[in-house]
Amino acid sequence: MSLSSLFENPERLNRWIDIAQSSFLPLLKGALLYSLTIAIASFFIGLIIAVLTALARLSGIKPLIAIARFYVSIIRGTPLLVQLFIIFYGLPSIGLMIDPIPSAIIGFSLSVGAYSSEVVRAAILSIHKGQWEAAYSLGMTYWQALRRVVLPQAARVSIPPLSNSFISLVKDTSLASVVLVPEMFRKAQEVVAATYEPLLVYAEAALIYWVICFVLSIIQDRIENKLDRYV
Repeated sequence: MSLSSLFENPERLNRWIDIAQSSFLPLLKGALLYSLTIAIASFFIGLIIAVLTALARLSGIKPLIAIARFYVSIIRGTPLLVQLFIIFYGLPSIGLMIDPIPSAIIGFSLSVGAYSSEVVRAAILSIHKGQWEAAYSLGMTYWQALRRVVLPQAARVSIPPLSNSFISLVKDTSLASVVLVPEMFRKAQEVVAATYEPLLVYAEAALIYWVICFVLSIIQDRIENKLDRYV
């Protein structure tokens, strides 16, 4: 049915309006309770993994460097969807059962950790070595200089790319639907199965994703502008 014929058919148009109204709250609930929650939890866990991985790459200790490189290579070299399938559907074959939400958080956290580790590592390397020398001259140890001098400056440098990673992660949470997490896209699939209106429901889900990412982009711009005042 074309768009013009849709408006010429009041019954079909009213049906679309009813479906859109009735599906909005379930979709929004899936977005707020699951999509955003999983994205936030995965991002913070992934950020910890990223910092540890970046420090391992910069440690100069060959075994740590090799492990960190192998981890980054595996995660960046395989699709996120495959990783989620291995965690949720593959691990039970060796007796390791993980519930849907923890499976999604583990998968997304590992992905964020691998990709963001390169951002963190580049941010640390961007800090001039004079900052290290100044810290050492004040009697700081390596870890004190890193925590008090280098990491705060590296954090400001890494905020723009990490913010973009978080926004991308919010959209990637739609992949959690394949491991039975009742997030927004999963709710959309359930509505489509009941109404047989994929165009309407998926477009509504896309609109909600867009609004959420648009709000996050505004927050990102304000944070960056605030930090730029101290440059």
